[in-house]
Amino acid sequence: MRLFLSSFRMGDRPDRLLTLLPSPSVTAVAVIANALDAQPEEERRAGVQNEFEALSALGLRPVEVDLRRYFDRPAADVAEELAGFGLVWARGGNAFVLRYALARSGADAALTDLLGRDALVYAGYSAGGCVLAPSLRGLEACDDPHAVTRVHGDPPIWDGLGVLDHVLVPHVDSPRHPESEVLTAVAARYRDEGVPHRPLRDGQVLVVDGPESRVH
Repeated sequence: MRLFLSSFRMGDRPDRLLTLLPSPSVTAVAVIANALDAQPEEERRAGVQNEFEALSALGLRPVEVDLRRYFDRPAADVAEELAGFGLVWARGGNAFVLRYALARSGADAALTDLLGRDALVYAGYSAGGCVLAPSLRGLEACDDPHAVTRVHGDPPIWDGLGVLDHVLVPHVDSPRHPESEVLTAVAARYRDEGVPHRPLRDGQVLVVDGPESRVH
């Protein structure tokens, strides 16, 4: 399994993302921006463009895979789409909105299968890493779970994908980020309650490469 999970944007070690790719010829990257689905469309488009620019600067070829196109379709459809990429980049936003899109499209099962077979690299930041936890409970202090109901008319999903055995808590002790104070408090609550978690400051990246797991 190969993961590149940043607290914010590319973090301080974008070079480590490139080393996870199986070869320099693997440049196509699926950008999943559904964590922004509760935002006005103009803001969502700008958010996608930011990711395109950052990934293109690394020599990658970003293509948006909007999971909403796969809602209520056979799960094999999104699985086939994602299998065509060597890298998936899931950007930040609302973790509950992203989790819902992953579930309703079937991308959650597809990504879990592809990661289990080491068939792609999963990368991203903030919400993109948070959804890999066993559970999203506690993150409602920062992200509004009711945004799912407002946008899609369904209740939020509280289970994560379970790819990680702990919760990734971004923006901890990162005073320049507007969510730093609340997420630093979330990490403290997890610590007090014995919830397995890993706090990340902005700039830090958790890199998993097979048996090796390290924060850079």
